[in-house]
Amino acid sequence: MRSARNIRKSSRRQQGDNAFYVSVRGETAQEIASLWEKLAEGSTVLQPIAASQWCALYGMLKDRFGVVWVLDVAAQYNPG
Repeated sequence: MRSARNIRKSSRRQQGDNAFYVSVRGETAQEIASLWEKLAEGSTVLQPIAASQWCALYGMLKDRFGVVWVLDVAAQYNPG
């Protein structure tokens, strides 16, 4: 799977900095909360895990190796 993202103009961006990230999408909030708890140890939290406008849980952290992780719960699709 490939993914792309926008960078905010207000973000300080240096080439090679956060060149990639790992995105993990779980089926349940319990699954993501459990993974977050394990990954958060020794990490820098960039976005605390919490409910968001688009899913039940969303969070972002940088682990002790410098890898950025994005965790979220798959949202239900409800066609309009």
